[in-house]
Amino acid sequence: MEEIKTFENICNLLRNHSYKVTPQRQTILQTFLEHVDRHLSAEEVYMLVKHQNPEIGLATVYRSLDILAEIGVLLKNDFGDGRSRYEFSRKDEHHHHHHLICLRCGDVSEFDDDWLESLETVITKRNHFKIVDHDLKFYGYCHKCEEAL
Repeated sequence: MEEIKTFENICNLLRNHSYKVTPQRQTILQTFLEHVDRHLSAEEVYMLVKHQNPEIGLATVYRSLDILAEIGVLLKNDFGDGRSRYEFSRKDEHHHHHHLICLRCGDVSEFDDDWLESLETVITKRNHFKIVDHDLKFYGYCHKCEEAL
């Protein structure tokens, strides 16, 4: 699957999966394109979009996020804080990115490292197990919160 990050490509993908490209979905898509480096919860998306589209409801945001995750545009993450967060899917990347989650402020940042690629190769050879994906999260304190402790 090629990377789908342009507004028009995402709209076409929705249509190809028999979903309507509603004004609400367009606003949500635009919000993700404007905040491409963030991991947004449904509530955060709602707070960002309701100013542009006051009639949008939280349930509509949830449904739209689920649809975008279902068709592979967004990736739904669970960072252990009781709410799902969404980011653009990177299924076309050969390199994985991982997450650092601050236990105090909830900030989520990404890091890239190739060490796990080597580990996957060893695991595959030793265990005759074909790995298709992995997910790594580190929980701790960001530099701002660590200073405040």
